[in-house]
Amino acid sequence: MSKQQLYWLFQMAGWSLYGAIQLFLYSVEFQITLSFFSGQVLQVTFMVALTHLFRNYIIRNNWIDIKWVALIPRFMIAMVVFSFTHYLFIILISILSGDLNEIQEFNVFYILASMLQSMGLFGIWSLIYLSFLYFERYNRSLKSEAAIKEIELNNLKSQLNPHFIFNALNSIRALVQEDPLKSKKAITQLSNILRNVLKAQPQETIPFREELATVKDYLALEAIRYEERIEISYEIDEHSNFFCVPPLMLQTLAENSIKHGISKLKKGGKLELITQRVPEGLQIQIKNSGKLTTKKQKKTGYGLLNTEKRLKLIYGDQASLHIRNTNDHTVLTQIIIPKPV
Repeated sequence: MSKQQLYWLFQMAGWSLYGAIQLFLYSVEFQITLSFFSGQVLQVTFMVALTHLFRNYIIRNNWIDIKWVALIPRFMIAMVVFSFTHYLFIILISILSGDLNEIQEFNVFYILASMLQSMGLFGIWSLIYLSFLYFERYNRSLKSEAAIKEIELNNLKSQLNPHFIFNALNSIRALVQEDPLKSKKAITQLSNILRNVLKAQPQETIPFREELATVKDYLALEAIRYEERIEISYEIDEHSNFFCVPPLMLQTLAENSIKHGISKLKKGGKLELITQRVPEGLQIQIKNSGKLTTKKQKKTGYGLLNTEKRLKLIYGDQASLHIRNTNDHTVLTQIIIPKPV
């Protein structure tokens, strides 16, 4: 059912309910006559038409974009106009039906009471319709933000995947002439990695165990390339599998640790991947041999900038990424992934 159809359904149902209540209240003290019934039908029709005209006026003049401070006086004036128009219509219906003398004596008290009743009806209708407009606008805003977020994430992933594949192929190329058997094994591992990457590509996040499998294949590939110059160890909390992480996040950070840390050391070094459940969520640490020489160096890595943006888009301020020296020989990259909702 379209929004236009829903609007008319609620419009007709709401004012019909009002007419039915009027008939019921009247029947408690008086006998319902055909003229009174016809008058109520005309009154319901009039209310539907009048509020619909006001709806069109709201849309045409973009009242939804007006601040509440300026909007309230406009609605107060509209309520007075509506109630006065409604009162005149009731008088007209009473004259046409011949019930003018039956409704009540026309004094100031009765006029004010009738207009206040009409203002209350109009206020309720306006509140409901404005709430609907604001909800619809908020929903559109959320959808727009989600679409922008999805486009940006896809752009980041599309930038990351060729970057990763290029580096992996370079690693294999270095092995082809040196050790054909190891290069074959490396190609198999790269195939496993690419399979996982393609599987995860449409997803915003993937289970931690899938990302860990990709990282292990990647580091095994690098271990073939660097041989005894790299030592890799894992300390994985068993609760890590309850969390999801952005695809290629850990692989990117591991690659960054090797490229900017271990590869620059003549004797190589060590890389540790440690996870631990903490009150904030899942803490992921990558420790590698090396040293950050300047603060600027922390932000120049392509992988770090990419990862920071993705974490911000997916988790907002709930996730964090920090990189620092723990001593003169070790760099720590630490990520906090929030608890799943």
